[in-house]
Amino acid sequence: MKKEKDFYQISLKVILKNKKGEILILKAAKSGRFAGLYDLAGGRIDTDEFLLPFSEIIKREFKEEIGNVRYKLNPYPVAIVRDGPRDLALVPEKGVRILYVFFEASYLNGEIKISDEHLAYRWVNLEKVDLAKLFIPEFSKGIEMYLAHKKHHS
Repeated sequence: MKKEKDFYQISLKVILKNKKGEILILKAAKSGRFAGLYDLAGGRIDTDEFLLPFSEIIKREFKEEIGNVRYKLNPYPVAIVRDGPRDLALVPEKGVRILYVFFEASYLNGEIKISDEHLAYRWVNLEKVDLAKLFIPEFSKGIEMYLAHKKHHS
């Protein structure tokens, strides 16, 4: 039997850190994939963006989701995680698989103005929160991978 190649959508998510080392998290809408939890700034690659540098896609997503903030992006991914099994009732796009690619950026300045995709935002210290209570399991796994990498390389 011939094996079929799987197809994934790619979502670029950013761990945006302020000068205190806290990261920006966005309170998700009451329905959908992140209902009742938090999201990170960033999102999926549009069909006309396939050849664009990731930094340009992140720039567009930031403008849409958090406004005109200034930041310094590390151009290399800090974690990669596959979307896991999910309650399909919560997922508007049944059967869509997502590969999350996490980047790190330093917040420089600018007023955070969230879009209607999210309800609120806050800055959190990752060392002092329960990731499982804030994020979907894939985000918790990606952030843990990021933190482990930082400890290993510091």
